[in-house]
Amino acid sequence: MSYFKHDSAIVDEGAQIGEGSRIWHFVHVCGGARIGKGVSLGQNVFVGNQVVIGDRCKIQNNVSVYDNVTLEEGVFCGPSMVFTNVYNPRSLIERKNEYRDTLVKKGATLGANCTIVCGSTIGEYAFVGAGAVVNKDVPAYALMVGVPARQIGWMSEFGEQLDLPLQGQAEAVCQHTGARYVLDGTAISKLPA
Repeated sequence: MSYFKHDSAIVDEGAQIGEGSRIWHFVHVCGGARIGKGVSLGQNVFVGNQVVIGDRCKIQNNVSVYDNVTLEEGVFCGPSMVFTNVYNPRSLIERKNEYRDTLVKKGATLGANCTIVCGSTIGEYAFVGAGAVVNKDVPAYALMVGVPARQIGWMSEFGEQLDLPLQGQAEAVCQHTGARYVLDGTAISKLPA
């Protein structure tokens, strides 16, 4: 085994788990899950069958990653945050054929206790604040807060808020890394070094 698994964790046969990953107390990984290298699954995490988790993701305690959720490289899932996969669930009506895909792109942060409603795409390096409820797509580098979530700013890849308006033409520099970002309309991009 090229990964660490705590004795209390359950990894079903068929699950693919990358080298150097760590699976902590009371985790359950279903047999169809594909988990990358260097991933950390905190205490009491559940990973469904139709789930892809990219390299170096960190999933904190008490998170369930349900079917049809894909996390690209370096995604952070804060403690007790929530994914859904059915938009209008009912106990008395079977809706497993109505799962909606959720995609969380590279480097995004999903804060503690936030909820990501299924069918949403979270852009690269976006930052969803603690307790926010995301019910639509989130642009790359966007800072989202509230219920329902609304954009209040932009974040650097380092995880610091950039001094930029929500829209227009502007540039900003990350104070920690010196990286430069350009806002063009309602989209932001990082300039090459």
